[in-house]
Amino acid sequence: MDLGRHTTNVVAADFTGDGQVDVMSHSAGATRLFVGPGWRMQVVDETRDRDAIHAAVLDVDQDGDPDFIGARYSPGLIYWVETPSVEKQAAGSWPMHVVDDQVNGIHGLLTGDVDGDGKLDLIANSGQPVGPFRNSVVWYDLPSKPATTVWPRHVAADQDAPGLSHYLGVGDLNGDGRADLLTAAKGGPQAEPGTGEWFAWWSAPADPRTTGWKKQVIAADQPGATNLTPVDVNRDGVMDVLATRGHGLGVVWFEGPHWKEHPIHPTLASPHCLAVADLDGDGDSDAATCAYESKVAAWFENDGHGVFRTHLLDEDQCAYDMRAVDMDRDGDLDILVAGQLSKNIVWYENGTR
Repeated sequence: MDLGRHTTNVVAADFTGDGQVDVMSHSAGATRLFVGPGWRMQVVDETRDRDAIHAAVLDVDQDGDPDFIGARYSPGLIYWVETPSVEKQAAGSWPMHVVDDQVNGIHGLLTGDVDGDGKLDLIANSGQPVGPFRNSVVWYDLPSKPATTVWPRHVAADQDAPGLSHYLGVGDLNGDGRADLLTAAKGGPQAEPGTGEWFAWWSAPADPRTTGWKKQVIAADQPGATNLTPVDVNRDGVMDVLATRGHGLGVVWFEGPHWKEHPIHPTLASPHCLAVADLDGDGDSDAATCAYESKVAAWFENDGHGVFRTHLLDEDQCAYDMRAVDMDRDGDLDILVAGQLSKNIVWYENGTR
């Protein structure tokens, strides 16, 4: 899908209820639905001052269909676009609702079960050094009436995530049965002097709604750090972290519990997205990225022990966002890319089987 506009986010789900995968993205002041498999475009929400830098998909109102969640970077705004019934979709009625307008510098959105109640919560960063939740990571319980009720906000990283944090991770890093939270900060000339350039995680307290989260650094001196995902890379029963330096160079993984660094692809420039999944169906976790300065999209095949082989997908594609999704419903995971400087949305069909 050639869009002719800068595109930083994309999600995929069956928004139209026809059993096919659809795609949704917000750019240039509008949220656009691309109805699969033919990709007919429909503008579902249009507000010029609400460009989303990142997005998530979640059944917010628990009515059985997926909803779109977007985040404006600054001034910060998290909002969701309600997917209406199929009958109302034809009339173009897609209501927008505010989640939070008090966090600022929202670069990442992620869903995960933070409080262990079996339901997905929403996680976001507040990465700017201004405002009441400066340099923080927050998470939200989904209220029973999300369209009319204030979403309960809980602070995990409480003003101890400086340096322009980017994307997020969630998972049990220390084996205590609780969901820990992760983020990375790019640092560099746009950040406050001496801050950023790190990957870190916050261990969850017994009650994640309290302020007892404890910061632990995975790796410092990581210029341009952006993306990270907790996963057992080498299948030794200990959680590791796959990561990229999206404003720097390289794809790496850090071996837990002592975080020994292993290069996967050290020279990719600006791999500003990361998808982690079993892409070849062999039971271990692989990775994929698209580097917007190198213009390379690639996936990295894990041998099950943390040794990765690079497979090129494209050498003329720039991206800010990437998802592993079964786009064609054939039972394997494909790669969906929001083509930032490429001004497109593309997907790569999985041919590993």
